[in-house]
Amino acid sequence: MPKLSVEGVGTVEVEEGKRLVLAIEQDAGVDILHACGGNARCTTCRVEFVEGEPDTMTVAERNVLAAKGASGVRLSCQIVCDHDMTVRANSRLTGSGRADAGGPPAPQITPPPEWIPRQA
Repeated sequence: MPKLSVEGVGTVEVEEGKRLVLAIEQDAGVDILHACGGNARCTTCRVEFVEGEPDTMTVAERNVLAAKGASGVRLSCQIVCDHDMTVRANSRLTGSGRADAGGPPAPQITPPPEWIPRQA
C-alpha cells in the first residue's frame, strides 16, 4: 500500500489507486477543498509536492492549471495514489470562508483521464 505523507499532519497508508484528493480528506483527515467536486475545473484541491510527484498528469489538469496561470502546484483530484508521496495541502476549508469543502469527488478520476507527461 502506498504511503501518503501530508506535511504538518502525518503519514498514512492508502489504498492503491485511490484518488489523492480522497486520500488526503478521508485517510489523512485534512479538510482539503474540492469546490467543483473533483472534476478539474476550479483548482481548489491544489497541492504542492515535497516528494514523489507523479511523472504524468491528465490533459484536464494541464488545461485548467494553464488557464488559471498556476505553476508549482498539482490538482489532487487528477492524481492517483500508486506510490509513496509527500504533499503540502495549502487549499483547506479552515480559513477559506467557504461553507463546505465542495461536492464529494467520485471514486474515479473525472473527467475520464487522458494521461500525458508532466510539464516541468
